[in-house]
Amino acid sequence: MSRSVFRSPAPFNLSALLLLSSLLPLPALAQPNPPPPAPPSPNPMAIVGNDAGYDMAPETTPAVIAAAVASLPIKLPPGPVAPTWDSLRAHYTVPPWFVGAKFGLMLHWGLYAVPARHNEWYEKHLYANAGIRAWHTEKFGPLEKFGYKDFIPLFRAEEFDPDVWADLFAEAGARYVIPSAQHHDNFALWDSAVTPFNAKRLGPQRDLIGDLAKSIRARGLKFGVSNHGIENFTFINPSPDVAAALKAAQADLFDPQWATFYNVADRSDAALTRFLHDWFARNVELIEKYRPDLLWFDNGVDIRYLDALKLHLAAYYYNRAAEWKQAVSISTKKAAFAPSGLNDHQIGSIVDFEKVGSRSPVGIRPGVWQVDDAIGSTWGYTDGMKISGAATILTRLIDTVSKNGTYLLNLSPRADGTIPEEQQTVLRQIGAWLRVNGEAIYDTHAWRTFGSGGTRGDPGPHVRYTVRGEHLYAILIGPWPTAPLTLTALATEKITRVELLGTTSPLTFAPSPAGLTVTLPATAPASHAHALVLRLSGLTLPPAPTITDGNPH
Repeated sequence: MSRSVFRSPAPFNLSALLLLSSLLPLPALAQPNPPPPAPPSPNPMAIVGNDAGYDMAPETTPAVIAAAVASLPIKLPPGPVAPTWDSLRAHYTVPPWFVGAKFGLMLHWGLYAVPARHNEWYEKHLYANAGIRAWHTEKFGPLEKFGYKDFIPLFRAEEFDPDVWADLFAEAGARYVIPSAQHHDNFALWDSAVTPFNAKRLGPQRDLIGDLAKSIRARGLKFGVSNHGIENFTFINPSPDVAAALKAAQADLFDPQWATFYNVADRSDAALTRFLHDWFARNVELIEKYRPDLLWFDNGVDIRYLDALKLHLAAYYYNRAAEWKQAVSISTKKAAFAPSGLNDHQIGSIVDFEKVGSRSPVGIRPGVWQVDDAIGSTWGYTDGMKISGAATILTRLIDTVSKNGTYLLNLSPRADGTIPEEQQTVLRQIGAWLRVNGEAIYDTHAWRTFGSGGTRGDPGPHVRYTVRGEHLYAILIGPWPTAPLTLTALATEKITRVELLGTTSPLTFAPSPAGLTVTLPATAPASHAHALVLRLSGLTLPPAPTITDGNPH
């Protein structure tokens, strides 16, 4: 295992940053009006984002957002990027490390792992769902005595060892890791000077994000953070009876000490302005303290009226990265960073799709993109959650890569800081497969077809194709074939050599008008559980595309 030395950035001082910011000129406020709409996309994978609904964003008006951005106390650092779409388009390039990474890990870990009930939105459902509230009351007590905030001291992470996690991630073959620095519930997993509701001051009383950053980078992996915080302002919508009872008691949601944790008691324009300033400052703190290689946002930043705020943060991040000479990117869903409304016209962001199959591309999408997918039935850890096996996860990984995407697999640690053994087993099996067959995954790009089979409408062999350098890879997913394998997509291709990865002798093959027929060994090598990989030579293959903005071209 190769290791690199991680040098922590210089200590981050928020007060000093605010003082310095006050001396810097404030760039012209980016207009929320987008550039002229792009023409309709011929790409069927360009799903239009920004529905009429708020999609978890703060419910407000463009005027309130504009005023909040104009009064941001943290000014932008000098650099090439101004907070406009045109400037961001002119200066953004997809990080080269991301183009070939193809496999990353995400972590949903936070307070919701303490009750380990329903899902990671436990807080939201607790105050609105009578059934969940009844279970909560029986186990922990009534909301007046034990609300969501009272899980904080129970979130201890006492068994958390970042080196153990990082070793597992490296063994799994991941190229980058993105823990949730903050979920919708507003609790920060880092040592924060911006918010008192953080893991260094409360709960675990340690800098979970900082510890992870050091361990992960020490193993040569890229480190990012996800932030779902913009969704907190309107995340909790208590039922009328719950709101009335807690307000009368001045408890929990309406306890003044916790007002800015819950953001329920005061949703005025002034409160929203403070919240947006806080959101911006938390992201700046994450950028300054941990210099993330990737900054990932959930759906809450999608809405168009947030464009000015997003542009300011993007300019801050990319200007600091330029100073550090670090290749970084933002990653967002749908059209959050596509002012045209089409996700194949991203500006300064790598588009992320949620869940393989339900929302991800159904065919080859050029450029770069990723899909975040859960290893289990919930994103955060829940008791009794169902875990997908290695065969299922590898199928999703291979399918995504064959369509030119990158697969981001989410893990669900327990509140005590351990990753359940069932999830660890899946990761180790994936890593064992990648150590033999990884050349068909990493640093690859799509061929002229992503493959065949694997669907009800196509009962043939489940085959996926990738290209790396002078080789085409045919990946057969599923049980080891009992008869010679015929690859119909290669009927007209000139093949000079066929090899099974992990073995030393070439295979016998025969071209025909029906396809290329390959004779395989009678039994599967142990290293080819779940999927076998053929390396094909002699074809005329397209070169690896030049990636700049990440969009399909």
